[in-house]
Amino acid sequence: MGDVAGCTLSTHSKEVRTVRKTFRTLAVSGALALAVVAGSAPLASAVGEGPGYGDNGQITTSRLTTYDQLVAFLKDQDARQPAMELEVIGKTVKGRDLHLVKYVTDPAKPTILYLTQQHGNEQLTTEGAMQFIKHLGTANSSGILDGVNILIVPMLNADGAMGDVNFPLDDYVAKGDRHLTRYNAEGVDLNRDHVAKIQPETQALHNNVMRKYRIDYMIDLHHQGTRAERDGKLVSGSILYPTTPNADPAVVQKSKQLGSVVFSSVDSTGWGHLGKYEGGSAETISRNGIAVEYGIATLLFEMRGMSDHYLGGYALGQRSNGYLIKQTVITLASTAAAIADGSIADADTTFWDSLATQNSRDGGEEDE
Repeated sequence: MGDVAGCTLSTHSKEVRTVRKTFRTLAVSGALALAVVAGSAPLASAVGEGPGYGDNGQITTSRLTTYDQLVAFLKDQDARQPAMELEVIGKTVKGRDLHLVKYVTDPAKPTILYLTQQHGNEQLTTEGAMQFIKHLGTANSSGILDGVNILIVPMLNADGAMGDVNFPLDDYVAKGDRHLTRYNAEGVDLNRDHVAKIQPETQALHNNVMRKYRIDYMIDLHHQGTRAERDGKLVSGSILYPTTPNADPAVVQKSKQLGSVVFSSVDSTGWGHLGKYEGGSAETISRNGIAVEYGIATLLFEMRGMSDHYLGGYALGQRSNGYLIKQTVITLASTAAAIADGSIADADTTFWDSLATQNSRDGGEEDE
């Protein structure tokens, strides 16, 4: 009897794994199809060797979504998508509404939060999040939403993204409609405010998202400089789990699993070349502070290049936008699918042991 039962259980387990794999493959395939629409760069270009500032002549912002365009997009999608709910969680220093996109059907289901543009000059992650939101309104995403709650905070630093700040941006390199800056209107780095929580943007995030919803996972999406490399090849991005010693080991393990899903979906499939980010242990940073304060598994993803900067070497030419937006969409879709079907629990974290920490070709990179 024991042998028969064991055989039945083994067969059932194989069937479950097959269903999970099929489900996740379909979900990610849909995202890949969407990502191709998001940018025209071919797969062969989806690596870190894309053109930098000097290769592209100038950095322009005219193709990037403005705050008003983002709000119009969110309201339009909210009207179109029955599963989506749009909530205002607070205001910026300059009085702009901050939005939370919600796909929450059952609080008992696992929940993931995607956070973009804490730094206003790191916008391609927001562009990717917009494509992902549109994707969630299609039939291809129905299975994902059955298994996971999704929260998205796009453009947390809306003032910085619009260049509407109380300090000069004359030395920034972008041309076009506006400058974009790392800091909020008061010149504060929001990703150094997760302990004191002084700025209105940070307060809105913590008071009306982190403390209001039971969140299991968070991916904090950023951009870094253009010269980071791994194994002698420029990276398209880098990832890191919480590194503060105060983080619960179980939370760190779940964070590593989240990173495993991202790495296997992006790096090993040829859509990017990822390194391990060299980040600090300060809990003022969301990756560390949120993991400790709320017990949430967190992952930092740093995309290559910034949309604007006062140092030309940190900004990236517009011809790289396509593959970076693709990389964002794949990251969001693959992690949502893995949580929805439960396969994240089986994610292999041993790759972290051999993943090389990136280094800079010319020394020094922007902090997360």
